[in-house]
Amino acid sequence: MKSILTALQDGRLIELPETDKEKALRYMATILEAIPDVSASVDVAEGVLERERSANTGIGRGWACPHIRVDGDGELFSVIGWSPTGIDYGSSDGVKVRLLVMYYIPGNQRMTYLKELSGLAKAIQAGQGIENIEKAASLNDVRNELLNWVSASIDTMMPQAKARMIKLEAKHALAAEQAIVTPQGLERLVPLYLIAGAGAKAIALAQDDELVRAVETSEFGPIGDRQDFEAGAYKIFVRSRANYKASRVMYDCLAIKR
Repeated sequence: MKSILTALQDGRLIELPETDKEKALRYMATILEAIPDVSASVDVAEGVLERERSANTGIGRGWACPHIRVDGDGELFSVIGWSPTGIDYGSSDGVKVRLLVMYYIPGNQRMTYLKELSGLAKAIQAGQGIENIEKAASLNDVRNELLNWVSASIDTMMPQAKARMIKLEAKHALAAEQAIVTPQGLERLVPLYLIAGAGAKAIALAQDDELVRAVETSEFGPIGDRQDFEAGAYKIFVRSRANYKASRVMYDCLAIKR
């Protein structure tokens, strides 16, 4: 369940604005493509949709696991979508899907993916199935239930000390409330790195020239421990930070054009 916990910590739990299956899958694929470690040469949306055309990934009982498999090594990533009203997914039991967990699966992570999927299924069966997701009134309710599933899974699959450590991370993720609120214009979400030093303006690294200009010409002040800030027409979300010598800090961010 590591990739699910990471997705919760990194703000990749979203409320789906679409009830159309293909549109919802494309929406989620855009978030996966924005992860810096996902190859820019991979068309996640088309890969996921091609998989759906060959075999429906609806598990039944209200959840589905759309995914794309890619060659080579890398990390297993996921993004989690919640549909308050449900999506006509074409699952064998005919039940609308409320929870979608989309996976990016490199070749070296296929066994890890299968183990995580098995753990997720067991966690759902051990609880009240998808019932609590169906009754959820907000994204925070969904996050709470997913954290319960993660905790239940690690209790049975990991040594006690490691389980306590990951539970602590999960509680921190919940308390931090760092989920990114993604607007309809999610196609404009782009990865961004910022390098900032004491008393110096931040240097922006991104593939979008407009974003780079907006960041490097805006007066948003020291980033420090802020989780988000604005630069011109962009809302910037800080996902992580790393400290280097000479008081320099690198910020791993996501930018959304408002």
